[in-house]
Amino acid sequence: MKWLKRFGIIIVLLPVIFIAIWGVYETFGMCINHLATKEQTTTLQNNLQKEISDIEIVTVYSKTGNTSGTGNHVDCLSSITFLTGLQKEEIENRMSKYYALEEWDCYVDKTEEGTYMICISTSAPFVNNIEGH
Repeated sequence: MKWLKRFGIIIVLLPVIFIAIWGVYETFGMCINHLATKEQTTTLQNNLQKEISDIEIVTVYSKTGNTSGTGNHVDCLSSITFLTGLQKEEIENRMSKYYALEEWDCYVDKTEEGTYMICISTSAPFVNNIEGH
């Protein structure tokens, strides 16, 4: 009779245990995704400063989550706005050492204010994390 009571308690607690494990896993994934975004942004900033001697960084922005609004996935977005005397083509040439520049996930753009903006969007390590829903 005692073993039946213990078995019943275990059966009742199993869903709670599984939900707790799932919550810990999702929280761990969120932390790793945010660390990956921070690392990506720091690397981008260091690469810019290494390649462009007269750079003046205006803003640094990063976001972890579903940046495109489509699907259930997590992205790491890094965006830096900066001033320089270089032209867009020369910036692209210098940054092509580190990134495959194209028009969607990694690009350099000139803003209306006369500054340049470089954006990089990559998939997060835990791409199917709840943060992307």
